[in-house]
Amino acid sequence: MAGVNALQWLTLTRHGESTGNLAYQAVHGTDAEEAGIPERDADVPLSDTGRAQAATLGRWLAELPDDERPTLVVSSPYLRAFDTAQIALAQVADASEILPVRVDERLRDRELGILQGLTARGVQNRYPDEADRLRRLGKFYYRPPGGESWADLALRLRSFYRDLQADAPGGRVLVVAHDAIVVMTRYLVEELTEREVMEIEKEPIGNASVTRWRHDGSGLAPVCYNDCAHLAGVVRPSP
Repeated sequence: MAGVNALQWLTLTRHGESTGNLAYQAVHGTDAEEAGIPERDADVPLSDTGRAQAATLGRWLAELPDDERPTLVVSSPYLRAFDTAQIALAQVADASEILPVRVDERLRDRELGILQGLTARGVQNRYPDEADRLRRLGKFYYRPPGGESWADLALRLRSFYRDLQADAPGGRVLVVAHDAIVVMTRYLVEELTEREVMEIEKEPIGNASVTRWRHDGSGLAPVCYNDCAHLAGVVRPSP
């Protein structure tokens, strides 16, 4: 993808652990049909652990060489991502040097429509026809009613990265967003197939993990994927 490949550094991180992550963990392996999250998806906040992860991410950013530090930070508008960006950047430099966080709605999490907040059991029990359609179409192209497919997500990300390159040619960019954004960015940058990206998607993206690409003269080359080494002193990121 030419627009992305013209950047000098592209670093993506998933937001820190959220209360929504904890809610899904609490019902995992039970008969619950809903995760029981009271907020709309855009308003789900960080947990205490998530805030600690964000601060640790910021200290990792502060230790980067000057020629690797971000020159631009762009965040999903969702609270858990925006707060992760703000907390992390507060660790990087004194207040007069903190980069502003640009918000872009194209970095929001994948929309699940009528399936929002449901567990796998909940989808099967309440919308068996949708569960069958998902199995038939496959995860990449399946679009829940009122929601988005992974292919839909790729379309809005293509638009985002084209505009990003126009705004910051040769820039070092930090994107703070969601697990689906990390996975589909890899799909775009590395020009993966449907089968390849859906196999990669099976590995959960750690909260506050780091995924990076660096321009090697011909394009963006992978540096690390879903790296959580900097979080060794923090509670293990949630799946």
